[in-house]
Amino acid sequence: MSRFVRASKYRHVFGTPNKRDQCYDNLKVSRSAWDTNLVKVNSLFISVNMEAGGGGAFAVIPHANTGKFSEVPMFVGHTSAVLDTDFNPFNDHIVASGSEDSRVMVWRIPEGGPTANIDTPVLTLNGHGRKVGHVLFHPTADNVLLSASADFTVKVWDISTGQQKSEFANVHADLIQGLSFNYNGSLVATTCKDKKLRVFDVRTGAVVSEVNGHQGIKGSRVEWMGSYDKFVTTGFSRSSERQLYVWDFANMSSGEPLKSETIDTASGLLIPKYDADINMLYVAGKGDGNIRYYEWADDEKGLYTLSEYKSSDPLRGIGFLPKRACSINECEVARIYKVHPNMVEPISMRVPRKSDTFQADIFPETEGPEAALTADEFFAGKNATPKLISLEKGFVPSISATAFVTTGTVDMGTAGGNGAISPGRVSGTRTPVATEKELLEQVVSLKKENDELKSQVTNKDIRIRQLEAQLEQLKTSA
Repeated sequence: MSRFVRASKYRHVFGTPNKRDQCYDNLKVSRSAWDTNLVKVNSLFISVNMEAGGGGAFAVIPHANTGKFSEVPMFVGHTSAVLDTDFNPFNDHIVASGSEDSRVMVWRIPEGGPTANIDTPVLTLNGHGRKVGHVLFHPTADNVLLSASADFTVKVWDISTGQQKSEFANVHADLIQGLSFNYNGSLVATTCKDKKLRVFDVRTGAVVSEVNGHQGIKGSRVEWMGSYDKFVTTGFSRSSERQLYVWDFANMSSGEPLKSETIDTASGLLIPKYDADINMLYVAGKGDGNIRYYEWADDEKGLYTLSEYKSSDPLRGIGFLPKRACSINECEVARIYKVHPNMVEPISMRVPRKSDTFQADIFPETEGPEAALTADEFFAGKNATPKLISLEKGFVPSISATAFVTTGTVDMGTAGGNGAISPGRVSGTRTPVATEKELLEQVVSLKKENDELKSQVTNKDIRIRQLEAQLEQLKTSA
């Protein structure tokens, strides 16, 4: 019996990890239990959620600054742990962050990256009643930001004015676990702890479609599949099997996925990432060492297994470099940033080719750094697909900081409210995150103070007993 293997240009894609001195080593990566990827990547920088004493912090590190860090400058404006960050796809020097303090903050990154701690954002967005677990920029419209909170709402912001433009409220019955825009950014798909999969109209906040998703009690993620009217979800079955579903948006009313696949019975959450240029789907499991990859074809079978990158080191999260910043001359179709407990490791995914000329078949036009719409055009009802660029002559990101102007204000006061941005001071007074030595000194000081208080309480107890004895003697003599 003969065995046929489907031909694919990507069947032999292989991953090459960087040497340790080419990684971002000795980082105090956040230990928060919140489900997050921990790292985001753009053409110039990586952003990593960090563990910090006395507040929340994240680091933004230029790609070239690899090696072992003794200290790393951080953005330290939040008063509680940072849960998620995202770069503006049309301005490499703008990054947004969401935190347990229920605020969203927008930051400007100095040219060349920060050289000291930065505690003042250019914009603070208040309105969520509980911690903000997800922030996500719009794929085609400039300055449009989405945030999701543990208050079960999703808000859509125009960061050029600081205004909330729409809200998905009174729909999700539990924590929102995953978010993804469609190709032109007019729709957002969400997964939720209430085991529902929903699609929303971004401008109105109306539910376009709602079906039952993965029925397991663990986390679920969603990823739109580029220009296809389809998206992929990952989650768990009732018997804790890890699952991958592909949904056809045009046929959501059936309530059933277009394709379904059981992966295994491991316990880690599956993180999907779809490469719309070459129709490859990467699936990484938290706590796993391997990263699986598939190819999507719009035929009867649909999803084809390609191979997997194997490693003995488990991952905590992953981020992907934009395709335009990959090493095209080395046939690098993706660069994955794998998060370890104290390190971020780049992994280069390459197609083996002998020729060193431009390989047009594996590098079609890809999303460029220019927005297709302004925020005003988008909220006025206009849709547009991403502006594409050719990589034949390579791509060099601009290292000069693009101007960012907002009419919103910085508010370092109490979060909450109705979504309006309260006027606040222009410069923050929050102290930088404490160092390990300072924290140790604080612990010693607090222990000494605690011992003194215990001694005072003991002395007062003795004095109370003495007074009670004297009182009894007086009563007896009377």
